[in-house]
Amino acid sequence: MDTDELIKHSRARFDHAAAKRTLKEKYQAKLLFASHGGMWQAGPELQSTIFTCGKIGEAVLLDLYETPVKIDTTELMALSQQRWQEQMNAWLVEYTALTQQR
Repeated sequence: MDTDELIKHSRARFDHAAAKRTLKEKYQAKLLFASHGGMWQAGPELQSTIFTCGKIGEAVLLDLYETPVKIDTTELMALSQQRWQEQMNAWLVEYTALTQQR
């Protein structure tokens, strides 16, 4: 490989890494949602916390701002799962397109 090819290759790698970080930031922000008077981030942490509450119907959880909020566990779990799956599917589509460009 000559110098120009090495430079081109390293720029492509750097651009790919930067685009990957940007994609992560974009979809992390889209995982935020408001419900039951609190702000939540959909994901495995929230879902496992709700799951540990059991099927009691109502529970008090701390939202992203460390505020205790009384929630309906079934409803918040459904909202969290729906938001998580929508964003992960969209993220996968964009990531796949990004890796094909490389």
